[in-house]
Amino acid sequence: VQLQASGGGLVQPGGSLRLSCAASGIIFSINTMRWYRQAPGKQRELVAFITSGGMTNYINSVKGRFTISRDNAKNTVYLQMGSLKPEDTAVYYCNAPYRGHDYWGQGTQVTVSS
Repeated sequence: VQLQASGGGLVQPGGSLRLSCAASGIIFSINTMRWYRQAPGKQRELVAFITSGGMTNYINSVKGRFTISRDNAKNTVYLQMGSLKPEDTAVYYCNAPYRGHDYWGQGTQVTVSS
């Protein structure tokens, strides 16, 4: 199983970024996919997930600003992030629970700063 995350970068407050995570080695279409983040000195936290049926959920701090989506034809999950705040600065990881294991991408840095 491989998860390849991309799309991070430096953005000003109020800006937008779209993260992508391409998956291989799993039956993507039936798999729940998750985005986590970890800020310096803080625990990793679940930001959003999307089920195989398209149901989504978000932590309160990103509701209305972030949107998780998936393209089963491309085996890719996305995290569209808008109205970014400095407190969104973190390394973002995609995650796939699959056959009793948790698989992680390599992480992509998002820095929100003026």
